[in-house]
Amino acid sequence: MATTRTFLVLFSLACSLTLCICDDESNYGGGEGNLFPGFYRSSCPKAEEIVRSVVAQAVAKEARMAASLMRLHFHDCFVQGCDGSLLLDSSGSIVTEKGSNPNSNSARGFDVVDQIKAALENECPGTVSCADLLTLAARDSSVLTGGPTWMVPLGRRDSRSASLSSSNNNIPAPNNTFNTILSRFNNQGLDLTDLVALSGSHTIGFSRCTSFRQRLYNQSGNGSPDITLEQSYATNLRQRCPPSGGDQNLSELDINSAGKFDNSYFKNLIENMGLLNSDQVLFSSNEESSELVKTYAEDQEEFFEQFAESMIKMGNLSPLTGSSDEIRKNCRKINS
Repeated sequence: MATTRTFLVLFSLACSLTLCICDDESNYGGGEGNLFPGFYRSSCPKAEEIVRSVVAQAVAKEARMAASLMRLHFHDCFVQGCDGSLLLDSSGSIVTEKGSNPNSNSARGFDVVDQIKAALENECPGTVSCADLLTLAARDSSVLTGGPTWMVPLGRRDSRSASLSSSNNNIPAPNNTFNTILSRFNNQGLDLTDLVALSGSHTIGFSRCTSFRQRLYNQSGNGSPDITLEQSYATNLRQRCPPSGGDQNLSELDINSAGKFDNSYFKNLIENMGLLNSDQVLFSSNEESSELVKTYAEDQEEFFEQFAESMIKMGNLSPLTGSSDEIRKNCRKINS
């Protein structure tokens, strides 16, 4: 208990020291329809502190939660923009995105989102959107695990709709080819540099056997494993992931430091020890991408800087602002 309490205090102090002179709307274009870090300065000044506190408690309880919350943000932004649509449960005409192939039996952390929202509603009812709290939680998850921090532009509103089909079609799959993955990023206005940098979030967290089994046993449909997978690593993975069954068995996305946000992920790719096909193709299938992998493997600071920049860029995808849609009281359902 004492260790956890010390951890939370140190995290809070670290975040409070992250200052920026450009946190008002004048530095972000200003006016309705724009996002800027100081959006809640007057309406809910403790908003970021509240999000940070709940996320810190959740990660202290279960380290894996940092990756889970970051993944929710990714999967939200790739469908209709960063609008909190992923958080909606099925109700009335809404068919939840939680049942899509990328999210079913794998997206998690919704209970933590509920806790954050409840705390925010208690402090400043009807003010902070679910889309914004999820964006903040992703940033805090990076910081909590040793990764970079950044000023989060705020002011998103929440969608009153969800799109199961877009969730199935827009989010890259673990076994996609490099060209398919890049195309899906490009469709969101993200480029190759964003793809490589954002994939670096796989330096934390775990993946299910069902997401990488193909690489171990039948990569090309001919009953043979993926030849780019380092053999001793493959042998180790087969012990956790049999040819059938064990779909939910977990393996670390970064075998060397699954709980620490660092550049070890990129070093693994160079050694042909990326867990997912979508990871390894960044090094094996494209020269420009491969050079970025080498750069980030050699220079963690450059990776951190680009990751922060790309996270801001992704977080700004097609936000609902101004008077669009709503600020949900409960992230799981639209307001009555």
